[in-house]
Amino acid sequence: QVQLVESGGGLVQAGGSLRLSCAASGRTFSNYVMGWFRQAPGKEREFVAAIRRSAIITRYADSVRGRFTISRDNAKNMVYLHMNSLKPDDTAVYYCAAGDSYSSSAPSYNYWGQGTKVTVSS
Repeated sequence: QVQLVESGGGLVQAGGSLRLSCAASGRTFSNYVMGWFRQAPGKEREFVAAIRRSAIITRYADSVRGRFTISRDNAKNMVYLHMNSLKPDDTAVYYCAAGDSYSSSAPSYNYWGQGTKVTVSS
């Protein structure tokens, strides 16, 4: 089992920045691919970013590429999502997830946090 706890969400104006954090506990954190997903009101959960175990290889959704950066610190069991140039369309609950496959598909991830809410005002 892996327990994930997100933090760092909040209210920010369009064009602003936030850094989301996800603290992991339980099984060896470095064994897992980590991902961030988000779910806006009335919409399905969508992929945002993923990072391989090595912390070197990353992938992003087209909607956030160039504005968001995913990173991880295996020594601290942490994964981060740095979000810049935020837009009202980025408003959503953001979830941290851990899995075995380097994938943009939510079913590929076995463990999920409770989410942290991000609201971007125009």
